Amino acid sequence: MTSTFLRALSPFVRMMPEVKAPDREVSFKEKITWTLVVLVIFLIMSHMPLYGVDRTVGTDYLWAMRVILASTRGTLMELGIGPIVTAGLVMQLLSGSKIINVDFGDPEDRALFTGGQKVIALFMTGFQAIAYIAGQAYGPLDPTSALLVFIQLFMSGIIVILMDELVQKGWGLGSGVSLFIMTNVAGQVIFNMLDFTQTEATGPVGYIGADADNPQATGLPKGIIAALVANVMRSFGIGTATGDAVDAAWFVIRDGYTPSLFTLGITFLIFGAVIWMESVRVEIPLQYAKYRGMKARYPIKLLYTSNIPVILAQALYANILFFGQMIWSSFNSNSDNPFLNWIGTFHKDEASGRMLADSGLARYITPPQGIFNLLTQGDMWLHVLVYSSLMILLCWGFSKVWVDISGIAPRDVSRQLLNSGYMVPGFRTSEKVMERLLERYIPIVAGLGGFLIGILAATADVLGALASGTGILLMVSIIKQYYEQIAKEQLSGMGGEGVSGLLGIL
Repeated sequence: MTSTFLRALSPFVRMMPEVKAPDREVSFKEKITWTLVVLVIFLIMSHMPLYGVDRTVGTDYLWAMRVILASTRGTLMELGIGPIVTAGLVMQLLSGSKIINVDFGDPEDRALFTGGQKVIALFMTGFQAIAYIAGQAYGPLDPTSALLVFIQLFMSGIIVILMDELVQKGWGLGSGVSLFIMTNVAGQVIFNMLDFTQTEATGPVGYIGADADNPQATGLPKGIIAALVANVMRSFGIGTATGDAVDAAWFVIRDGYTPSLFTLGITFLIFGAVIWMESVRVEIPLQYAKYRGMKARYPIKLLYTSNIPVILAQALYANILFFGQMIWSSFNSNSDNPFLNWIGTFHKDEASGRMLADSGLARYITPPQGIFNLLTQGDMWLHVLVYSSLMILLCWGFSKVWVDISGIAPRDVSRQLLNSGYMVPGFRTSEKVMERLLERYIPIVAGLGGFLIGILAATADVLGALASGTGILLMVSIIKQYYEQIAKEQLSGMGGEGVSGLLGIL
């Protein structure tokens, strides 16, 4: 029976703008075209400034999570994918705790659940836009400017929701959320490798550069690859007007905050770890019922729920930080309420406009900005312990719940395999029998995969990388997913009914 909560949302679901699922087979070229169109629109929105605001004033409430949320300050993508992943988080928590009852085997219930998630995403867009304006994220605004900013943020949120739906419903490849995260993180990584627009203001001990006001500054680009190239050129006498060549050992760590060979190495290490974890799998032997000689295997990957647990865990962190800052600014700016102090106390860094957590839960769920930043903190080990423990626990829990609500539980997979004409050799052709067989593997593998990806995400954030450590993890896993999906799309065009049936559930 559909829950009261979902029935209450159903009128809003019917009023929501919707992208219709394709009623025909969409070709691979058409999917690529739509995916690129969505990507171009996202990039335009990420660089189009909000009309009527000055991005250099106010408070940056989402600074710690911008890479993960595909958000860019002061632009139409200010809120990024935050409302979408927050809506997914809310619905998953409600479903996992049985506050709402959803029969995910019932297509009507599942459609209502998905529609309800979209409605909550729209509500969250409006709520976060109002909170941003009320919290003076862009400084004090007059009523007309405030209304204009709200309309821009709200309409941008609707466009992002529809773009995600367009890609997810089969017109494109993957999902809009994954596409936006991958693009944002990849852009940050490339920028930190090749940035030549900024120069480092420090240098090795004893180094004397060409800047008379700051002689220790090397004047080299901040991007690590750009800096290495510029240093090699200096060693050949090119560009020495801005300073002499620097000893190669300097690039291993630099000042601990500027991109270095250490952070570049951590980036590649995360890349390799994700690729390896994506390749580990348990394979269930299958046989096509019509043609007994045709055999296949159903892979149950170690990362069975992929990167979804990490996205949801980061969404939870982002919301606690966002609303923690709002609560502190509005009700506890003097930090004199002991209860609210447990949520978090903050101070504003005037130079960057960021709100930095000093204590409370917000302090310990703020992503570590690399090992060298942690070394400057007196409570380094407590920060690492709380952040990592919560990340691992959340990823494990979200992974277990996601299996049930996303159509990849044993009951769903067994039904899909039988409908595609497959059976497991040596077992009766029965949905219940196959479900019991899959229950031996899927829940255990899903939980283990969530636990391990939580460890990897926490480790990546603690050690630091060329962008957010978790962001690198998500980017690599999403790229791997796109590679597999493109290969599957190409293979489905060559296979017969057995191949296309199996590809439909992989």
